[in-house]
Amino acid sequence: MEYWNHIYEHFNPVAFSLFGLPVHWYGLMYVLALLAALYGAKWYVRRDRVPVDTLTLDAYFIWVEIGVILGARLGYILFYDPDTAYYLMHPWQIFNPFKNGEFVGIRGMSYHGAVIGFFIASALFSKRHHIHFGLLMDIVAVAVPMGYVFGRIGNFLNQELIGRVTDVPWGIYVHGALRHPSQLYEAVLEGVVVFAIIWLYRKHRRFRGELILLYGFAYGAMRFAAEFWRAPDPQLGFICCGWMTMGQLLSSLMMVAAVLLWPLFYAVGKKRSAR
Repeated sequence: MEYWNHIYEHFNPVAFSLFGLPVHWYGLMYVLALLAALYGAKWYVRRDRVPVDTLTLDAYFIWVEIGVILGARLGYILFYDPDTAYYLMHPWQIFNPFKNGEFVGIRGMSYHGAVIGFFIASALFSKRHHIHFGLLMDIVAVAVPMGYVFGRIGNFLNQELIGRVTDVPWGIYVHGALRHPSQLYEAVLEGVVVFAIIWLYRKHRRFRGELILLYGFAYGAMRFAAEFWRAPDPQLGFICCGWMTMGQLLSSLMMVAAVLLWPLFYAVGKKRSAR
């Protein structure tokens, strides 16, 4: 357990160098997350005989990846970054991977911003390719959670989004203090648990798009719970009531949105089924 407590002292976040540029485990985990989501979607489509062909699914994921990356970065700038005004005045700096002449990569991504970018990209793809929006959403609801596990492992390996100070024996020393490995808690809660909920419920789905609403509510609940072990963003701290973090606020809004959209999705789904 002693080795685990001091794991960061023995771990190199850089996996290897490519043409002189460092390739971090963090980036590799995000690549694995995207691949897991894509191939998870293809497996689900084949297994449950969802009426979407492979080429369409490949094209859709390209659109989604672009939407997620743009949304995640812009969301971080708007929701979390203390230099929001600077980036709004210098938008070309948002995706600049260099800082003071040194390559540092693009850092600072927001999950909730990624969700917004994902929905915009999905809506545009659905309209252009004349595919039922709810059908795409149900595929994503099944595919994304397991990919999300790799994303949180990436956060852990990159020593970011650290946990709160604790005295549990499995804690990790970060900045001289023993902390919860909250990224791994999130990998389980927001990835494995949410996937299990979606997978078990999918056969009981009553209308297209219901699974994405269930995902939104389940993820919001798991993220809200996980934030009690995760340290609040240092530039924001607790934003409400002396205990609520920005992640909990956004997760609460996500759950509320899922509940409010449920009757609308249900009505549209039933109307289409009646035709």
